[in-house]
Amino acid sequence: MASCPHCFNTISREYPQLGGNYEVIHHTQLLAKLVADGKLTPVTAVNEKLTYHDPCFLGRHNKVFTPPREILEAVPGVTAEEMHRCKNRGFCCGAGGARMWMEERIGKRINTERIDEALALDPDTISTSCPYCLVMLGDAVAEKKKGSGQAKDSLEVIDVAQLLVRSVALKEASPNGAVAALIEDASAGAATGPNADEDPQP
Repeated sequence: MASCPHCFNTISREYPQLGGNYEVIHHTQLLAKLVADGKLTPVTAVNEKLTYHDPCFLGRHNKVFTPPREILEAVPGVTAEEMHRCKNRGFCCGAGGARMWMEERIGKRINTERIDEALALDPDTISTSCPYCLVMLGDAVAEKKKGSGQAKDSLEVIDVAQLLVRSVALKEASPNGAVAALIEDASAGAATGPNADEDPQP
């Protein structure tokens, strides 16, 4: 299981070229399956307006669009609204091409452009499912808060899993490796590798 879309892409798409063939799932696929199977149950309302950012290597490169959105839809109280560039037309957070470690000094920063698209929806929360996206979008939000004041102080950038944990309760606690059993069961039903998600709509 990979929580990083870049690792997900590398292990599922590139390792086979070197003889490494593994079953690979992203953490949103696992969580969506656990929710769908009733093994994780969102119960507490999270009354927030939210927009979801598609990580490039999860969305555009591997076509995994539905599981993160299924998780959001399962959380009571959440109102999700899409940015105009989403799914197949998703826009980078700015970390791609090792730009996460490079200071951009010409033009508008990519992460700032993306956050401006999110702020146009006036969300309470911006959600994603990639550690790099979390950093880049979080940095842009922080800059908007202390600089221009365009972002409200309460605005946060969180992983889909963080939103789910605010609402979820284990349906029942069972002994002898309950967590491992949950992962094994979900992994068996979760899609894996390239083109894992059937969602042709842009």
